[in-house]
Amino acid sequence: MKVLKFGGTSVANAQNIEKVKNIAAKASNTEKAVIVVSAFGGVTDMLVKASLLAAAQDETYKQVLEEIEARHINTAQELIDINNQSKVISNIKRELNVLETLLEGAFLIGEITPKLLDKIVGYGELLSSFIINEYFIKEGLESVHKDSKTLIKTDDDFGKATVDFKTTNELCENYFGTVTYQLIVVPGFVASSSKGESTTLGRGGSDYTAAIIAAAVQADALEIWTDVSGMYTANPKLVKQAFAIPHISYEEAMELSHFGAKVLYPPTIQPVLS
Repeated sequence: MKVLKFGGTSVANAQNIEKVKNIAAKASNTEKAVIVVSAFGGVTDMLVKASLLAAAQDETYKQVLEEIEARHINTAQELIDINNQSKVISNIKRELNVLETLLEGAFLIGEITPKLLDKIVGYGELLSSFIINEYFIKEGLESVHKDSKTLIKTDDDFGKATVDFKTTNELCENYFGTVTYQLIVVPGFVASSSKGESTTLGRGGSDYTAAIIAAAVQADALEIWTDVSGMYTANPKLVKQAFAIPHISYEEAMELSHFGAKVLYPPTIQPVLS
């Protein structure tokens, strides 16, 4: 089994998602592949913005919500043929109605708690993974959607929860060991507490999701797909002479990520280190 993770820029629009589909199809030719996806590029920031505006009792949060809705429905319409759109768009709107209710709650009480914020910001990954899986199915791939909140269990430290690896590993082993689909599309970033409450793994947590699953199922490979060539000797936006490092140890990658290499979320390495 392989685990492939695609970040926000990789799923930013329909054209990029088509590329993801091609990569996923190739990966699943010979073995099962878990596809972990982030929210569409920029959507998590929009969800945070809407939450803060609602908590400040600023009604412009509704405009941000409208932009989020348009983004997902337009992408679904580009990816899914018109004969199969109604079910997909209906599901998207149903989820967005729940999101709207959560934001209305923050507006009415004039406050956003870490617990409520976790529930709200996780919608980006939940929506993107649903749309991408439906697109995979439309393209004839043997694909299924699995909510990672049912697989990854954490404490209730909302905002950056700590993973309960014993329970998580058991749940992942049981599910991925029995699922018969060649492709399993999973939302990154989101998890749930032992009480079933929505939690998140910290910004950049989709990398971590992929690593947690890869370690639990002892995957043959974990691939982090992004829009840059890899880890660089320096920030290529600041240093023109910077170049991609062709080979790097787990320890070196962990150290670089802790010192600011944004291409990799720092906790990602730990689960796969052994």
